[in-house]
Amino acid sequence: MSIFEDITAIQNIIYIVASILFISGIKMLGKEDTAVKGNFLSALAMFIAVLVTFISELENEPFILIGGILVGAIIGSTIALKVRMTSIPEMVALFNGFGGLATFLIAWSQFDSIGDHYFQHLLAIITAYIGGLTFTGSLIAYGKLSEKLKVVKTSIITKIFTTIFYGSILFLIFSILQPFLPEIGFNFFTVLLVITLLGGIGFVLPIGGGDMPVVISLLNSFSGIAAAFAGLLLLNNVLIVAGSLVGASGLILTVIMAKAMNRSINNILFVGYASASKGSSSEEQGEVSPINVADAFLILESASSVLIIPGYGMAVAQAQHVVRELGELLEENGTEVKYGIHPVAGRMPGHMNVLLAEANVPYDVLAEPDDVNPIMDSVDVAVVIGANDVVNPSATEEPGSPIYGMPIIEVHNAKTVFVLKRSMSSGFAGVQNPLFFKQNTRMLFGDAKESIGGLVSEFKD
Repeated sequence: MSIFEDITAIQNIIYIVASILFISGIKMLGKEDTAVKGNFLSALAMFIAVLVTFISELENEPFILIGGILVGAIIGSTIALKVRMTSIPEMVALFNGFGGLATFLIAWSQFDSIGDHYFQHLLAIITAYIGGLTFTGSLIAYGKLSEKLKVVKTSIITKIFTTIFYGSILFLIFSILQPFLPEIGFNFFTVLLVITLLGGIGFVLPIGGGDMPVVISLLNSFSGIAAAFAGLLLLNNVLIVAGSLVGASGLILTVIMAKAMNRSINNILFVGYASASKGSSSEEQGEVSPINVADAFLILESASSVLIIPGYGMAVAQAQHVVRELGELLEENGTEVKYGIHPVAGRMPGHMNVLLAEANVPYDVLAEPDDVNPIMDSVDVAVVIGANDVVNPSATEEPGSPIYGMPIIEVHNAKTVFVLKRSMSSGFAGVQNPLFFKQNTRMLFGDAKESIGGLVSEFKD
């Protein structure tokens, strides 16, 4: 009897160990001081799961397995090493998509061998649909996040793909019920595979860029759900556990993100900002008051409290390190410094937290909107670095605004506001920001890294 005939019991025990590591790793990701260890444990769990699966299948297709592992390792490590911090959201979108593609291909490969088992039929159909939808939907999300894809919601192409998406849902229902229906004259599963991939495009294409953080989180959940179903299809315990963890955590995060925008998931996916009537916030509302680095320094030097609000502009300028340096210099000058972090700032959940953690900004100086808004009128200077929609007072002051009702960081109530931007362009939601024209706001135009670097130089001189 070969070792391959006896390995099942050992394999399942090792899968349980890997599952425990997955659970422990994900739990550790919730705290900054344990996040690195949690990431390592999760990676170790995946390595163990892949290794034991490789050993169990080594007798069948060793060269294909080795080739797949090597290709995946090379591509994954290359992307991880070369990707810039500003491109992390796009990378997450792509990885979600590849996870969906993997489960899509698993369902495709298993469908012809399921026979008359309806439960297996159901698993294959659902796995293929969620996986395919996640794959092409994530590619569209990548295009929107990288701004390589700019599509008007009302365009003919968007409407065609959206119609295909709704059609894919109807065909999914037909495919689920197919074993109980009369024979048809075509291969329904092949049609399902094609319409699912096209439907994924129609699922994400109409959704605005401002909603991409929520969409990324939802697609992440979808990739986990698809993996869990694939695990049921293959009777693979670790795949079931890992997929369930990702699916559940992604769904919880999606709900939290939607709540942070004061909108329902249904509104984000099927309505969007464009549905609201645009009020005066879509047009400029007066003249701005520019300020230069030297004058900004004089105000900051005399401030007793400063709140820094980072946004996507900080990520684009890769200014997180000079921002940390400025915060340290302010503290040395006797200033109380906090960082206001909005849950949907940037292009993915936790985007600002990741950037500031990379720059070694202490976690205890990060504050959520609910913590800083009640004391905003006591803040001497609020420094907005490339954020737009998350500090837009239209959300609280203009009922006709497309973003009305969205919780924001209410920097307009601070004594003085510095807004660092390259231009007067609107944010991802496409809504003009009245903050720029308020009497207590000063616009510091230019590259955020250079502007903050100039302030750092002033403090050092």
